[in-house]
Amino acid sequence: MTAFAVTLTGAQAAHASPSTSDLTKQIDAQSKQLEVVVESYNAMNISLQKTQSDLKKLEASLAPAKATLQTASAQVGTIATTAYVQGRVGPMSALIDGNSGDLMAKMGFLDQIQQSNQRDIDNFTLTTQTFAQRQSELKSTQAKQAAQLSEIKARKAKIEKDIKSLKAKRTQAYGSPTQAGHAYTGKIPSISGDAGVAVRYAFNAIGSSYVFGADGPGSYDCSGLTMASWKAAGHSLPHNAAAQWGQVAHISRSDLKAGDLVFYNSLAHVGIYVGNNQIIDAPREGEPVDERSINRGMPIYGYGRVT
Repeated sequence: MTAFAVTLTGAQAAHASPSTSDLTKQIDAQSKQLEVVVESYNAMNISLQKTQSDLKKLEASLAPAKATLQTASAQVGTIATTAYVQGRVGPMSALIDGNSGDLMAKMGFLDQIQQSNQRDIDNFTLTTQTFAQRQSELKSTQAKQAAQLSEIKARKAKIEKDIKSLKAKRTQAYGSPTQAGHAYTGKIPSISGDAGVAVRYAFNAIGSSYVFGADGPGSYDCSGLTMASWKAAGHSLPHNAAAQWGQVAHISRSDLKAGDLVFYNSLAHVGIYVGNNQIIDAPREGEPVDERSINRGMPIYGYGRVT
């Protein structure tokens, strides 16, 4: 039997590195997935803020509820002490004590005492239940907050891990983990009213870096930019694309005006319309805020107007 050896070339022995085109496809796919996670992170932050607000209200209400309970407890304690010292006073005592001329007056007075005592007892019962309910709600809200903080921490860790992976791919594909941003130097369209203020803010934000969870100044994510733009005009929007969609008036594309919001990718992305079929948005990790076509390669979900 003849022995022979096969020698592999370096190119055959090693896996070929992915092409720039392949890396771009991977970056696009991973960026879309990351944006969904970022917006879910923003939504969780909104939920946490509400929980924290509820917690403060419950904590503030607990002291007055406790004081009311102490007052009601004292009133019931007085009733109990009086009953113990004087013995039970019933209708028969009123019949026996005194002459018949005072009977109706005594019966009426006795009825008033019994009604007053009953009100105090009912108030004590209700106040006790209220205080216990507040304590239970407080404990439940504290547990909810702890769970939300844990979830936010986990989501943040995942986002940071995904960003690290994206930066490595961008560096491999383009030589840098981020694309350089440049401030807008063109003419900003003149638009009246609050929409004009929001649009002007968005133009001035061009060139800012994308940072998940950021709402300026200097860096933004998609819903952070639209929130900050309209905040400059005196309007409050939540820091989440889906929550913004739930707050704005829904309009058709034919009704679209500068300042309106354009929602994409099943409410995972949002930008601000600036006219001439252009939007300004904070696109994704590694790419700065910029002006681009409304048809930006993502499926459009809908259009909204801040009112």
